[in-house]
This record gives sequence, C-alpha cells and structure tokens, in this order.
Amino acid sequence: MSRKQKQTMNMIEGSLGDKILRFAVPLAITGILQQIFNATDVAVVGQFAGKNAMAAVGSNSPVVGLMVNLFVGVSLGANVVISRFTGQRNPDGIRRGVHTAVLVALITGVLVAVFGVLISRPMLELLGVPASIMPMALAYLRIYLLGMPVILLYNFESSIFRSQGDTKTPLLCLIAAGLLNVALNLFFVIVLNMTADGVATATVISNTVSSGLMFLVLCRTKTQIRIRFRDFRIDRGILKVMLQIGLPAGLQGMVFSISNLCIQSALNSLGPDVIAASSAAFNIEIVAYYIINAFGQAETTFIGQNSGARKPERCRRVIRIGLAQDLIFTALLCAGIIWFAVPLLRLFNTDPVVVHYGQIRIVYILSFEVINALIEGFSGVLRGFGRSLAPALVALFGICGTRIFWVFVVFRNHPDFRLLILCFPISWAITAGILILYYLLIRRRLFAGIAPAGVH
Repeated sequence: MSRKQKQTMNMIEGSLGDKILRFAVPLAITGILQQIFNATDVAVVGQFAGKNAMAAVGSNSPVVGLMVNLFVGVSLGANVVISRFTGQRNPDGIRRGVHTAVLVALITGVLVAVFGVLISRPMLELLGVPASIMPMALAYLRIYLLGMPVILLYNFESSIFRSQGDTKTPLLCLIAAGLLNVALNLFFVIVLNMTADGVATATVISNTVSSGLMFLVLCRTKTQIRIRFRDFRIDRGILKVMLQIGLPAGLQGMVFSISNLCIQSALNSLGPDVIAASSAAFNIEIVAYYIINAFGQAETTFIGQNSGARKPERCRRVIRIGLAQDLIFTALLCAGIIWFAVPLLRLFNTDPVVVHYGQIRIVYILSFEVINALIEGFSGVLRGFGRSLAPALVALFGICGTRIFWVFVVFRNHPDFRLLILCFPISWAITAGILILYYLLIRRRLFAGIAPAGVH
C-alpha cells in the first residue's frame, strides 16, 4: 500500500463500521488530548499560582468559545465542500477548496484577534468577573486572542485532512505541540513566576507549532490536498458554499457560547470557589463532548462524500452506524468520569469546597450527556447533506433560549448552584426532540435529492 493510500480513506466503497471508528477515534483522541493540554493551563495555575489564578483562566472559557466557534463552523463548511469534491473525484475542486480554506483561516484569524483584543475588557466586565481576578483574566484573554490566526489555521487544516479521512496527521501534530505546551506551562509559572499570562503565552506558542507542522505536511504531501503557493487565491464560488454550510454551523457553536456566557455570569455571582470548581469540572466533562463531536464530524464527512457520489443507501447506513457507536462510547466514558470524579478534580485543586462543587457539576451534566450526543449526531448528519441552517435555528431556540430563560428567571429567583446546572440537560432534551422531529419530517427529501438519475 502506498503512502498516499495510507493517508486517505475510501469512504464511498467497502465497509463502514470499522472506517467510521478509524476516522472518529483519532479525532476524539485529538480533541481529548487538546483538552488535556488546555487543562494543564488550569491545573498548573491551580496548583502553583492559587485558585484565584485558576478562576481567572476559567472565567475566560465562554469568551474564547464565542470568538472561536463561528470560524470553526466555517471550517466545517470547508470539510463538507472538499469532501463532496472528493466523492465526485474532482481534483481541481479539491485544490481550489484547500487553498481557499487556508486563506480564509489566516484572514479571519487576524480580524478576530484585532477585534477581540479591543473588546476584551468590556466583555469581561459584562460577565461580572470579580475585581480580584480581573487583571489576570484580562491578561490571559488578550494574549490568547493574539494567537487566533494560528488557532484558526490549525482548525481549517484539520478540516482539510478530515475531508480525506485522515484524522491521524492532526493527532500527531497536536501531540508534539501539546507536550511543548505542558513544558512551557511549567516553565512560565514555576520558573518565571508568571500566572494566567504565562499559560496563555504557552498556549499561543504551542498552537503556532501545531499549525506550522500541519502546514509543512500540506506543502509536502503527494495527495490531492497539497498546498502550492502559486495556487493561493480565494475562489468566490467555493467560499460562498463554505459560508452557506459553515456559517450556520458556526452560529450554532456561538449559540452554545452565548448561552454559556449567561451561565458564566451567573456562576461568577456565586464567588471564586464556585468559579474555580466549575472551571475544573468543565475541563474534565468536556472530554465526553469530544467523543460526541468526533462521531458527529464523522457523519458529516462520510455523508458529504457519499452524497457527492450519489449513494443514498450508504448515507442511511452511515447514520445508523455512526449514531449507535456515538451513544455507546459516550455512555461508557461518562460513567467512567462520574466514577472517578473526585480524584480527577483533585488534580486541579485540592480545596474540599472546590472539589465538592465540581463533583456536583460533573454528575448533573454527564448523567445526561447522551442527549447531547443525539444533538451533535443529527446536526452532523444534516450538515453532511448541506442543511446547516436548521440545526443552528433549533439550537438558538432550544439551547440559547432555554438557558437564558433559566438564568434570568429561574436562577434569579432561586440562586442555587445545582438548580443552575440543571439548565444543561433540560436545554439538551428540548433541542434534541425538535431536531429529531425535523430530521424525520425532511428525511425523504434529503435522500431523494442525492438519488442517482432515474432512481426514485
């Protein structure tokens, strides 16, 4: 088998169950490792700089998500477009899609960095970040945002590789950069006595390394996704389709972030102990989401290629197999995290109060995470068919609407931590129900639209 064959995966022929696993597992490991490396930011400052520094880093999570998610969604649009060209066996379309995606990543990264730095202080003030942690939180956010060009470049490059079924190359590049991130975290905080600004600097440097490594691979690969500097230009037609698919996906991610901003604001009102606990719990529970997201992206990519190849029955099998695998893996992982919640939380901070509140959040959220798997699964399916707007609108009302109502009505009248965390599973249940109903209503049209000519 040639190196080119090993790097790519034939998604439109042959077995599916093993291929979906081979695609999703490295992608899930990539996300989990990325989160583990990111969690070292929180763990290092929590252990060596105190819980205020830990809370300063944690208070930025919703803000960073808001800035990043819109353009990560656009990268999903790039994945679908390049996947379709691959299914159609169109090398020129693949070439134009790859070069458009890389340029969009760099340009939007610069714009997000400049805009983000300008609004960073008002954003944190709007969230009600306590004055005791504001200087550290602001320093962390501004340094992180300066790294947005390389952060977005990494996400778009990963989408390019995923469109070909290659989830191992992003994983290997991440491992190298992530180990560097851990070492730099320890050096900046322990040796140089930096706090939140130190871990932010380490994050930016490691992201520069990971995106740089992937860029070198794209320049040297012998496959259809090879980058050539003479081909760098934005194809307006491809960009339009990327945005049509990617912007709604990005808006869906932003909806989650906006609702989480409201929740973070409510958490901030409960004091530094709850902020630190929630930050630690989030960095543990988010691991389950990466399993969910990996299978959702697998469904998007496999359906993108098979719809491009006009194979509706194969798309049906992708949906059945992908969802089943997703639910099984998610349930097993969530059970394991709940069982080991206390020792995992102590890796971040040994304060009994922080551990207590962190355990409450983990149990309340992960007990219902399989519902979130249904949301991501069906969203991935619809994006693979090019239907990104509907999942975004459903998330807007089901996720954002429910959580905002919960924070400003239910929590305001009963400011209790457990009651606040309940908004996660309740909003998931409402959103999943609406999304599944929508899919069932339009299912026939989706498959009729990709049926081969003469087949009804």
